Amino acid sequence: MKKIVIISGSPRNGSISNRIAVNLFKKLEKEENLQIDLIDMKESFMLPIQKVWQSKDDVPAEYLDLFTKMDEADGFIIVSPEYNGGYSSVMKNFLDHFSKPIFRQKAFGIVTGSTGLMGGMRAAQQLVQLSVALFGIVSPTLLVTPQMDKKFDENGVLLDGSFEKPIERFLEDYFWLVERLGK
Repeated sequence: MKKIVIISGSPRNGSISNRIAVNLFKKLEKEENLQIDLIDMKESFMLPIQKVWQSKDDVPAEYLDLFTKMDEADGFIIVSPEYNGGYSSVMKNFLDHFSKPIFRQKAFGIVTGSTGLMGGMRAAQQLVQLSVALFGIVSPTLLVTPQMDKKFDENGVLLDGSFEKPIERFLEDYFWLVERLGK
């Protein structure tokens, strides 16, 4: 069974980018042989980093379950809004708590979104660089989502049927990578 962690990188109540994270979670939780966890930055707030967690011994008790999910994951899908041309600062703070071996040679899928026409492209490019710096392997197909507020409702339901194809392509390429890395 493959274990995938979706990380939703907005700390805001009513987050628009969280809508696609919820959509992906609901879609993937139905799959057999797949364990999906959704980590929402709004609910998993961490203080600014003081120490990188090299092992479970370094992790405060309240974060042990979170550490275990990250450590045991076969891959990550990072979902981030674009704030002022970059990904969310809480996402960076969150990922920086974990040592690189947790991410080494694991699949990274990058999903960004905005209410504008660029769909978070600059944030996506930066997340690719960050994922590589963490020694992750990035799926070549990014899911960049323009006008996200018009594509998904508050419950993560897809409103724009024409966007189903990009989602399916993203997931197909991402899971191809997960399977190849798992061999």
